Amino acid sequence: MKSGVRALGVAESYTGDRSTMAGAVLRADRVVDGFVFGTCTVGGTDATDTVATMVERLDRPDVRYVLVAGIAPAWFNVLDLHAIAESVDRPVLSVSFEESSGLADDIRAAFEGDDRRRRLATYTAQPDRRALDLGGETVFVRSVGIADDEADAVVREFTPEGGRPEPLRVARLAARAADGARRAWIGDTDDGTPDGMDENA
Repeated sequence: MKSGVRALGVAESYTGDRSTMAGAVLRADRVVDGFVFGTCTVGGTDATDTVATMVERLDRPDVRYVLVAGIAPAWFNVLDLHAIAESVDRPVLSVSFEESSGLADDIRAAFEGDDRRRRLATYTAQPDRRALDLGGETVFVRSVGIADDEADAVVREFTPEGGRPEPLRVARLAARAADGARRAWIGDTDDGTPDGMDENA
């Protein structure tokens, strides 16, 4: 992969009822090349639209791939990778970082009625996770709009060390900083640790 190939990583941080989502554009040679921010509702169903809108506002046709941390930001605000890929017209990869039996049982326990059905329908429509070895570290990848082997190569190219793709690492740092600033601006003194995206699903 050429050093100038760019990917957008999207991660989030939250402590209250709004999640701060950050997007970081990185080149394959680890040069940071832009940021974009958005918010979604904790426990809501708007994360998919938020990610798509962030890519649209970024307005960077040179960004070839979109990587998201996990599948369920902001307490089961489940991402629809197919809808994002169709909206942004480029491949979308979800990367998570620990073994997991999935979120279906947790969704069933936390929600009821139509809310439960909608979330489960979105969640079960996503591609299965597959394990990917990154030189001693294992991540789990879902991908849409790209062949599995190519998606795995993208994750490897953007993970020079540490087992976390660099666009997602930088985006997570940006989301935490922006979330702290947002809370300071609105006078929220809660200094608890952000829950953040469920990166294990």
